[in-house]
Amino acid sequence: MAGIFKQIDMTEGPVGSQIISFTIPMLLGNIAQQLYNTADSVIVGRFIGDNALAAVGSAGPIMNIFFVLIIGISVGAGIMVSQHFGARDREGLSWSVGGCITLVIIASLFLMIVMPLVSLPLLRLLNTPESIIGWCNSYLRIIFYGVLGNALYNILSGVLRGLGDSTSALYYLLAATFTNIVLDYVFVGIVGMGVPGAALATIMAQGFSALLCLRKLSQMSHLFDLKLSYMRPNRQYMTRLIRLGLPSGITQAIFAMSSILVQSLSNTFGEQFIAANVIVMRIDGFVMMPVFSFGNTMTTFAGQNVGAGNYSRVYEGARKGTLISLGVSSVMLAAILLFGRTIMGIFTTTESLITLSANIMRLLALGYLAMSVTQCLSGTMRGSGNTVAPMWISIITTVFIRVPLAYAISFATRTPALPHGTFWCIHSSMLASWLTGALITTLLYKTGKWKKGTVLEDVHA
Repeated sequence: MAGIFKQIDMTEGPVGSQIISFTIPMLLGNIAQQLYNTADSVIVGRFIGDNALAAVGSAGPIMNIFFVLIIGISVGAGIMVSQHFGARDREGLSWSVGGCITLVIIASLFLMIVMPLVSLPLLRLLNTPESIIGWCNSYLRIIFYGVLGNALYNILSGVLRGLGDSTSALYYLLAATFTNIVLDYVFVGIVGMGVPGAALATIMAQGFSALLCLRKLSQMSHLFDLKLSYMRPNRQYMTRLIRLGLPSGITQAIFAMSSILVQSLSNTFGEQFIAANVIVMRIDGFVMMPVFSFGNTMTTFAGQNVGAGNYSRVYEGARKGTLISLGVSSVMLAAILLFGRTIMGIFTTTESLITLSANIMRLLALGYLAMSVTQCLSGTMRGSGNTVAPMWISIITTVFIRVPLAYAISFATRTPALPHGTFWCIHSSMLASWLTGALITTLLYKTGKWKKGTVLEDVHA
């Protein structure tokens, strides 16, 4: 256990055990993150009702599309940090960390100003039911007023992982999760603030975790310098950070925009289906945890070893990481399918919602194994500095498969009894896009054409 909870240099040592050791704290962190997100849904659903649960879920796609600025900076920072760390480049590491902090503050200020002004028009554009639109809007406005805490935590925890420290991010997220759950209960269950209380609890907990991350980085002077002088704009490092992060930001924007388009279609099926979809997405988050954890591990693993110039180790890591991820995902998926109805019952006591949610999870089952392959191989590509290839795969599977297929199935199944078609169009199209993405990613990875020059070559050219 002592070997798991420590900073890891992944340029040397046994590959499989290092991948597992680095992933375990990250996986625990993702569990905490999902509990963090789920706390709002459980407490809101239990204390206020199913419509309030639907309101919190409907706010998600709009939040996601505007968080792509943060996600892009985070990915670019993680790649640069891991490669400079692997190359033992203190100066480059200092500029990379300072640059990402500066960019995230600028992006957060933009979101704080713009989003509260446009949240209500966006909700109306998405055909959000009148019964929940007020709650959705109040939740979104509060979340974006406090976006800086969320942004800083995500960026700084990404920096820590790039340095091989996935444990500190776990500790700080656990602290934030506990804080969020307690404040949720106080604001919603005791004080009776309703949906705005859940949003307020979230931003306060996120700000707390951001401060903890910043404190940890200030104590790592043996690796880099966290000084204001390194936070002033540096053209070479800022340009590289944006070039690396932009494709990942675009990828997340595509996902978020597709979610908005699909959410607009989902909203036509009524409050009960929206609430069921919220439950499914919360459970989906838990099933996806090992998938995304191993994918992020492979980004750091590949980044450090590319920085060290060891591509044979990169290939070995991709193979072993993918196999381990498939094994872990299979176990979690079996548990969800066996005990699905019991888990769905945590969110609601409405029997029809429990049944509908469980049936949707059965449909999506095979897709989670496909996502294990996609995330591990895409993570390897991103770690090498190639964030463009995963972006194009996302465009193909989302823009040309998921969204058109969802609307096509909806249109083809319309009847007088089902004026909007079958609601199964939402998740069957998602499954099709996941399976296609795994196939394309595997074929591209095998060609080897995804390999790019390192960050160091670009900066020092």
